[in-house]
Amino acid sequence: MHTASHRLFSRLRPLVPAVFAMFVLAGCALPPLEPRTESHALTPEASRDTALGRALAPALAERPGLSGIHPLADPREAFAARVHGARMAERTLDVQYYIWRRDTTGTLLLDALHEAAERGVRVRLLLDDNGISGLDEILSALDAHPNIEVRLFNPFVVRSPKFIGYLTDFRRLNRRMHNKSFTVDAQATIVGGRNVGDEYFGATDGVLFSDLDVLAVGPIAADVERDFDRYWASASAYPVNRIALPVSPDRLEQLAREAATAERDPAATAYMNALKALPAYRRIIDGTLAFEWAKTRIVSDDPAKVLGKAPSNGLIGHQLMETIGVPKRELDLVSPYFVPTEAGAKTFADLAAKGVKVRVLTNAAEATDVKVVHSGYVKWRRALLESGVQLFELRREVAPPADRADTTPRSRPEERAGPFGSSGASLHAKTFAVDAQRAFVGSLNFDPRSAHLNTELGFVIDSPALAGRIESAFDTSVPQNAYEVRLADDGSLYWLERRGSDTIRHDTEPNTSWLERLWIRGLSLLPIDWML
Repeated sequence: MHTASHRLFSRLRPLVPAVFAMFVLAGCALPPLEPRTESHALTPEASRDTALGRALAPALAERPGLSGIHPLADPREAFAARVHGARMAERTLDVQYYIWRRDTTGTLLLDALHEAAERGVRVRLLLDDNGISGLDEILSALDAHPNIEVRLFNPFVVRSPKFIGYLTDFRRLNRRMHNKSFTVDAQATIVGGRNVGDEYFGATDGVLFSDLDVLAVGPIAADVERDFDRYWASASAYPVNRIALPVSPDRLEQLAREAATAERDPAATAYMNALKALPAYRRIIDGTLAFEWAKTRIVSDDPAKVLGKAPSNGLIGHQLMETIGVPKRELDLVSPYFVPTEAGAKTFADLAAKGVKVRVLTNAAEATDVKVVHSGYVKWRRALLESGVQLFELRREVAPPADRADTTPRSRPEERAGPFGSSGASLHAKTFAVDAQRAFVGSLNFDPRSAHLNTELGFVIDSPALAGRIESAFDTSVPQNAYEVRLADDGSLYWLERRGSDTIRHDTEPNTSWLERLWIRGLSLLPIDWML
């Protein structure tokens, strides 16, 4: 028997390289893109003829050119706004995300989209293909619904395991669509840092992401729709039925059962009940939802960026420079992944040398969910501090805030965890304020990946009120919730931890072992900043 097996293997061995080569080539071969169904956002006239349109018309008429901004710092309110938006939709739902988990909140939101389609709402769902693990069957079933179309951005051909695609087509697949938007009837949109998953909505007992979105109405919603249209029609948006295998329509019944099971889960009952008290869209209809009315501009990468074909003026960095300007007095930056690189460190140093107060909040080593990205930050800490930049690193466990109106995100154990509790928090919001006059909220991290590889989306909001809240947070809640990194006389770093009136000094990176610090320091020596 052993001899026969050996002879069979000897005969097949010459074929192994050819089979492997075919497998590798298969990982690179995308299906034809066209033909695709052509569709467009609602026209302004059509979108006004909806409940949202009619409710917003008087306020918008009184404020021509301005958009209404309502911050969503509380994670449960952020989830409720999406669910209620899907339930309020009458004509269209255009939804775009980088990550969509197959967990409680992800399942409930997919079911909400399905229910909207059952009522006759047109649903367009555009997802980056890197963050939808385990969803192929559900997405294929949704796509089979006559009112739902699903497209995957920059897809992997080999569906499982997807890492094979990185081995065969790394240059293309290393570029991702990081945009996040949820737009209802072209009248209201949610844009910000949150993906779709339990950790973004306070629905887990694990690490929660401290994040920030805004619910926006008015002209900016139409701008987001136009931006969605160009991503939907881009050369990287593939119909899911070209990528994933077809499934039985009965799979949608299974989705409904999974959603019903999730709602009945004892662990989720209190969380679901809490959502009933946060009907943001109903408050739009009855006129009780508070908005900050401000000139608001969209900044968004050309989707051709992932193909390396976007013009320089089509990149979000260029647009930010044009719209937000150069700080003259103050720059307050919140970025979970902060990799300034040599060019960024020099820019901050130049601003500080001109008298601009530069303050940065990012994750501490204990709080970050990506240690390799933290390594791209630690190498610049000393230089930043020497130039006069103030650095704060969010702690994993922090004190509850005194000001619930503060829009700057952070861990809120009594609010964020809901009935689940939390083992800690990790900063995920991306926002900054310039001169306490203008604020940015969106998906953009201050790192090379956001600048050069991924596509990003956000708003520049001309609002002293919103920008002032970020500035105020750096004076009040940030020092209480984060370590402040300082430079000692001998050039070493130390961390100040403030708890009420008490201040604790740490001479090594807090809550890290010597092995973790050695690992991070070793990673920082590698020439990989361009990937971070």
